[in-house]
Amino acid sequence: MEKKITIIGAGNVGATAAHWALVRQLADVVLLDVMEGIPQGKALDLWQSGPLDGYPGTMRGSNDYADTRDSDVVIITAGLARKPGMSRDDLLAKNVAIVKSCAEEAVKYSPDCVMIVVTNPIDAMVHTAFKVSGLPKERIIGMAGVLDSARYRTFLADALGVAARDVNALVMGIHGDNMLPLVRLANVAGVPVTDLLSEEKIAEIVKRTQMGGIEIVNHLKTGSAFYTPGLAAIEMAEAVLTDSHRVMPCAAYLEGEFGISGYFLGVPVVLGKNGVEKILEFQLTEEEKTALAASVEAVSRQMAATGL
Repeated sequence: MEKKITIIGAGNVGATAAHWALVRQLADVVLLDVMEGIPQGKALDLWQSGPLDGYPGTMRGSNDYADTRDSDVVIITAGLARKPGMSRDDLLAKNVAIVKSCAEEAVKYSPDCVMIVVTNPIDAMVHTAFKVSGLPKERIIGMAGVLDSARYRTFLADALGVAARDVNALVMGIHGDNMLPLVRLANVAGVPVTDLLSEEKIAEIVKRTQMGGIEIVNHLKTGSAFYTPGLAAIEMAEAVLTDSHRVMPCAAYLEGEFGISGYFLGVPVVLGKNGVEKILEFQLTEEEKTALAASVEAVSRQMAATGL
């Protein structure tokens, strides 16, 4: 195949992302991890599904960054996962070192790649990758908003008894408790959800969306979500590889948009072959501005903690 994706981290999220890349027949895939045998075994297992699924590309596992050479997209999933009682911020110190190493090594072999960061806390980790990789801001993107918006849409669809694909909803801000699920823009095939659900029910759904990650962590006990995070990363990669100009909420570097500068924050962007082609800026209400400011404050603390 003409395109190439490298997925760094062969844990649950990375391996699931590799699976989704195969299912969508997007590119040749390299699954990389520091653990010997793990990426090789998982990649071989996935590759052998080709005759059943019709996948035309190669799926290779490796411990050597040289095998990732000339990747069009690099997805970083490596890092520690949350466990019950842990916040995303609890992962910061250890995951900074991991993401720093991954980004530095990846760009040595793929200097023209678009880099998608999935590792938590995402807003701080995409900042880390940006600082150490030397890639331009448009080619460094955090995954969170695609995942958070999918959760928001799922909960709204369930409450309304409609198909989730017909629910349009946007989550902005940090990937954390201060995220901003926008209520006034959420709709079902154009019909505002505020006309269909009570304020109390909407508030309940907003809160569940904000706590969507820890709800899964508390069920699993030993890890965090991986099916939808893996697919969310591949959804973004597909938009880049196909230059489809899809609009998705991603952690992008802001330089004055929404009155914010110098931070990676979840906002609606147009994704294409160059990464973030455009940030879609629109007028926020005063209440939304206040909520977004809380996200900026939280991200600022995370960024300071990275030491970068």
